[in-house]
Amino acid sequence: MWGAAAEPADSYYQVRPECTDVAKTRFKIKPGKTLSVRKWQAAFLQDGTLDIGKTLRRIRRGGIHPSIRGEVWEFLLGCYDPSTTFDEREQIRQRRRKQYASWKEECKKMFPVIGSGSFITAPVVTENGQPNLDPLVVQEINLGTNSNGSVFFKKLTSRGPLDKKVIQWLLSLHQIGLDVKRTDRSLEFYEKKENLSKLWDILSVYAWIDQDVGYCQGMSDLCSPMIVLLEDEADSFFCFERLMRRLRGNFRSTGRSVGVEAQLTHLSSITQIIDPKLHQHLDKLGGGDYLFAIRMLMVQFRREFSFCDSLYLWEMMWALEYDPDLFHVYEAHQCGSEKVEVSNGKPKSMSQCGKYERQNMRNGGKSAEGPLPISVFLVASVLKDKSSKLMTEARGLDDVVKILNDMSGNLDAKKTCSGAIKIHKKYLRKAKK
Repeated sequence: MWGAAAEPADSYYQVRPECTDVAKTRFKIKPGKTLSVRKWQAAFLQDGTLDIGKTLRRIRRGGIHPSIRGEVWEFLLGCYDPSTTFDEREQIRQRRRKQYASWKEECKKMFPVIGSGSFITAPVVTENGQPNLDPLVVQEINLGTNSNGSVFFKKLTSRGPLDKKVIQWLLSLHQIGLDVKRTDRSLEFYEKKENLSKLWDILSVYAWIDQDVGYCQGMSDLCSPMIVLLEDEADSFFCFERLMRRLRGNFRSTGRSVGVEAQLTHLSSITQIIDPKLHQHLDKLGGGDYLFAIRMLMVQFRREFSFCDSLYLWEMMWALEYDPDLFHVYEAHQCGSEKVEVSNGKPKSMSQCGKYERQNMRNGGKSAEGPLPISVFLVASVLKDKSSKLMTEARGLDDVVKILNDMSGNLDAKKTCSGAIKIHKKYLRKAKK
């Protein structure tokens, strides 16, 4: 109702009482601005098709109400096409759930702790594929399978030498477990072991189907919100998988570089254009490669914002970047691939695109690798906002890192997004000259 007081959103993501140092969220549910349950339901026509343009504008004004956040994210991430009907989406949902169950069963046959409600934190095999018979490992398998861990190892070795892909996957499982134990531990949600296990299962299945990238640290931070927001494990998996379509290039590494370094190079170019004095200062301190910003890009600002505010930031980013071709792009390529330009045969409607996407379309703002993600401009916005402090107080890279770490929990998501859009527009204008 118009004129009603804004409602704090922290109550939707309860923090454990002993975690007293967790930043309070700045995001508030604002009647008339935040996408409410009523406005969300009203955005659908009778057959189930969605007015995505109106929805994007509402999200930009005030974010999404926590009670519907998961189902709205499924559209923002390209899980569903807004032009599909209720029945068509239900068919897609059921097909995906069967596909996920099949992948999970495939993983379970290789390692029976998958889907058991438990998870492991110790390496199962050595790098050459030999069983790790450490008592801790055997104990974890015993707990996860309600059977003798030694029996599992006998079955494993009875098949002969393990395939390299299987060895690599088995080697990743304990690292996933260690990261799962550390992810969002301040939330009451993760006091339940079944939620930790669900996060481990999804990341383990993803590591198996995307063998080119596998599992890398940071992915648990990206996947965790999907588990919190969506009750069905398969639905959570596909939201995470769609997010990884955007981000997996960041995690791909060669012998000499990590994928995210290309974005850091663009960040350097952007800062040179919008704040040359700051760039010169950072370069003088030895930070011209912008490696100090790598965490912001890898985990999409999860550490710079409170849990709730990071969700608000994400949905603002996705609404600004929204491309109506997303669903068709992703459906045309199998899981474990990246976003590539594909048309559904129809011209894009500007009204169905996010503001950032419209700017790119009007200005042809694409690099050789495709359009730059808005996250690069978000980092530039943060640096611009902290420019004065960095210029006057940073005397070395350690100072730069400290200043950026100290801002955790003290950033305004909407202000950061607005700054990113302004910088993007300025960058496109100056880059053309």
